[in-house]
Amino acid sequence: MSERTSSDGADGGGDLRFVDAGDRFEVRASDGVVAGFAAYQRYGEDPGTLVFTHTEVDPAYEGKGVGSALVSQALDQARQAGEGVVAMCPFVQAYLRRHPEYEDLVHRD
Repeated sequence: MSERTSSDGADGGGDLRFVDAGDRFEVRASDGVVAGFAAYQRYGEDPGTLVFTHTEVDPAYEGKGVGSALVSQALDQARQAGEGVVAMCPFVQAYLRRHPEYEDLVHRD
């Protein structure tokens, strides 16, 4: 499990912790509450492919940029690890359409 902390204000001004929990990336508020997650399955050898299947943000954190910050961090970690991504989740698909800087990570079949 890996963690990163960000003070980008996406949670309304506090710190966010981004955690790779092994089968999902989580964003946790400074009080430890899981504000959102992006579930994935990993396929292939190292480096492999992350298949994003579902993203969810707690209603208390909706509209504050938490989901976008979460997906951005997840994609950055995939890039750092040399992994590709497949977006089955509609939220991740929409994020990728709005952010062409991640186009190189997307596996197309």
